[in-house]
Amino acid sequence: MKNIKSKAILIVCFLVSWSVIQAQTVPGNIVCYEPSSSQKYIGSPSLVTLPNGDYVASHDFFGPKSSEWQQAVSRIYTSNNKGKTWRYLTEINGAFWSSLFVHKGELYLLGPDRHHGTVLIRKSTDGGNTWTKPTNKENGVLLTGEFHCAPMPVMEYNGRLWRPMETAHGPVLQWGKRYGAMVMSAPVDSDLMNSKSWQSSTPILYDSTFNNGDFAGWLEGNFVVDKDQKMWDMLRVANKKSTEEKAAMVSISPDGKALDFDPKTGFIPFDGGSKKFVIKYDTLSKKYWTLVNIIPDKYRKQFPERNPSGFRNILMLKCSADLKKWDDVKVILEHEDVIYHGFQYVDWSFEGNDIIVLSRTAYFDGITNAKNNHDANYLTFHRVENFRKIKSKI
Repeated sequence: MKNIKSKAILIVCFLVSWSVIQAQTVPGNIVCYEPSSSQKYIGSPSLVTLPNGDYVASHDFFGPKSSEWQQAVSRIYTSNNKGKTWRYLTEINGAFWSSLFVHKGELYLLGPDRHHGTVLIRKSTDGGNTWTKPTNKENGVLLTGEFHCAPMPVMEYNGRLWRPMETAHGPVLQWGKRYGAMVMSAPVDSDLMNSKSWQSSTPILYDSTFNNGDFAGWLEGNFVVDKDQKMWDMLRVANKKSTEEKAAMVSISPDGKALDFDPKTGFIPFDGGSKKFVIKYDTLSKKYWTLVNIIPDKYRKQFPERNPSGFRNILMLKCSADLKKWDDVKVILEHEDVIYHGFQYVDWSFEGNDIIVLSRTAYFDGITNAKNNHDANYLTFHRVENFRKIKSKI
């Protein structure tokens, strides 16, 4: 039955890919495509490189015809030619907003089982073809309750693995306001499949007085370490009233058990900060790098009343020496249409002199548009070559 289902998916992918090839407009290399008519949209890109050099990519489905609120579906793909072509591997039931990561040579997938679900971890020992099935707290069930996240990187620092997460219990049960910032961590030598290996910080919940009373919530935090070796959870900030976007810097105690936030200094100017972003430190350039959906003046003027999180048609490479002041480097992807095109939720990694990028992409497929710039119909792969030598013209 599984073989029949896999063949059916491959046939659909081939036919769909052929129609997409005819369009020949979508930038990058297409990992997979889902027509907007299915009402299942491509979400949560996550990308890792295995020890043998193969790439593994994942995404989930959201939308009215998906099972995101019951047991979400994620799919796994692989490439053995540096992202030029991709091959479907398998489908996982009960994985949403999940992060791929490699630890001690083994591949893991960590995230909720559904929209605001239980946090699970799975392991694959064959490059993503097959995965363990979480059954109890000794085997993959890490946190029970309601949790939120994006596929944020799992980072190693000071003998532990770190993974930001958000509680979704409220007390205000409204998108954005229901999320409490928190961080999970586990010793690097522990059994990651056992919930006893993981600890969670106390959360910091929504506070309506933050950001001078203009605060719609925070979410999708990054674990980062500054140059003074201080640990931070750096989060996306929801703000529907201003296009002056910000990020929030929440400090993490050395033992990872407590968070602290100063609302007077913790919000920093951060173009693209109302959409998901990933920050990583490059030891060669000694800079922090990120890819964000900025809002140039021409689009602010064109859509002055639009929610800042609704601008996703430009992907900008930025860097910083101190996490607080960020410089534009280069527009990596752009489409002039704001409404139906987006390059968003990108996951990325350094690879030598390049950055490899996986994007949840909303794009015209040759026949129809995506439903909108948020509800993507493509998963696409991109490469930013010689990123350290890019001379900014901005």
